[in-house]
Amino acid sequence: MELVNRRQFLKTGLVTATAISAAACTPRFLLEKISGETYHYRLTAEAADLTIRPGISTSGLGFNGQYPAPILKAKQGEVLRIEFVNKLDMATTIHWHGIRIVNAMDGVPFLTQAPIQPGETFIYEFTPPDAGTFWYHPHMHSVEQLGKGLVGLLIVEEREKPDFDFDESFALKNWHLNEDGTFKPLSIPRYAARMGTPGNYETVNGLHKPVVDVPAGGWLRLRFANIDNTLVYKLAVKDHPAYVVAIDANPLPEPLLLKDYSIGAGMRVDIIIKAPKNVGEDIIVQNGKGKLFFTLLALKTVASTVRNRDKAPRLPLNPLPEPDLKNAETKGFVFEWEGAVTPISKQGKAQHKFWTINRRSWSGMSEQQQPEPLAVLQLGKTYIFDLKNNTPHMHPIHLHGVMFKVLKSSKKKIHPHFADTVLLAKNERVKIAFVADNPGNWMYHCHVIEHMKTGLMGYISVA
Repeated sequence: MELVNRRQFLKTGLVTATAISAAACTPRFLLEKISGETYHYRLTAEAADLTIRPGISTSGLGFNGQYPAPILKAKQGEVLRIEFVNKLDMATTIHWHGIRIVNAMDGVPFLTQAPIQPGETFIYEFTPPDAGTFWYHPHMHSVEQLGKGLVGLLIVEEREKPDFDFDESFALKNWHLNEDGTFKPLSIPRYAARMGTPGNYETVNGLHKPVVDVPAGGWLRLRFANIDNTLVYKLAVKDHPAYVVAIDANPLPEPLLLKDYSIGAGMRVDIIIKAPKNVGEDIIVQNGKGKLFFTLLALKTVASTVRNRDKAPRLPLNPLPEPDLKNAETKGFVFEWEGAVTPISKQGKAQHKFWTINRRSWSGMSEQQQPEPLAVLQLGKTYIFDLKNNTPHMHPIHLHGVMFKVLKSSKKKIHPHFADTVLLAKNERVKIAFVADNPGNWMYHCHVIEHMKTGLMGYISVA
């Protein structure tokens, strides 16, 4: 992450972005409410013919049979109810990534609920305490189910919604696709033991390099969510000032001018931009790969009737408990590579385990077998987690059930902020803190799905 402060921003001039070739506008898929005043949805997971490469059909998986998945809308402090039907030929669940949720609704098979079998219905019902940008996905058969399209956004609106002129979500996913639309291998062991198996077809809301119309002169809220299995996106806005205003759904006390910002798998960032007043100008959002930056999408200004405002709308802070650092207990977690020996099952099938947390590799879980927790925490107490990445690869570390405060890093300057996922660079040490105020068993893992599936996962228990 590289951010600059407000004083540096004042020295930055406004420069319009260069134009790019036109592409289709970003679609929106909203579910209709099926009951009166509550947020009440029906959602399915099913096989689907998807159009990812233009004009080519891909046999994938989709929520409600589509990709992009329906954008679920909820309201802070109001009940959200989802009637979920599994129309797949395999078991599944849904995890509501980032929501501080009751444990029984967290969607982790065998830990918080039984797997939802083919043909079964499960009712998810909870009240989101925080507003912001979240997402949802299965938590079993994850390489296949997420990789083939079962990923969607969940937007929890503020009790009093900030008055932006444009508020749009952008789901970032890199697909593993051949030219004919068939899937390439979603996981290759030699890549799983490194940074993960990368896709080869980059999309934003299911489109490659889309152009999106935005109101000229308006304040734009851009919600970016990395729903990819593997990749880190390094976001930048070319030659135009932009602010980071929220990280993983949590508004910052003060906006920070964006230089570039890296989001690992599972992470989100909200950025605001004041669009140029002139019609027909482009703002280029880029993705950095190494030291080079490439076009991810373009925003094109169109005629509008928005009122001219110098000040951007402000996001209200979420009601998060502040960690009591003076009385906190510190627990250390070391993320390491396990080695090249591949265990073999009794059936002769390879069971790849490449990664460990505190020298323990996740051994899987079933109704009959549940591993011991990585840590047992006392309800209501503050904890500092000292995270050490002793590997040459990046790991977005995600903790269910809480929002933690990122305090400091051994490699970069940290503006303390709340998050549910933190990206550890190679050989980086980061300290996070949180109040263990949500009882239950909570998964704790790398969100590179292949890392999670090959050992870099466990859970903590709060009681």
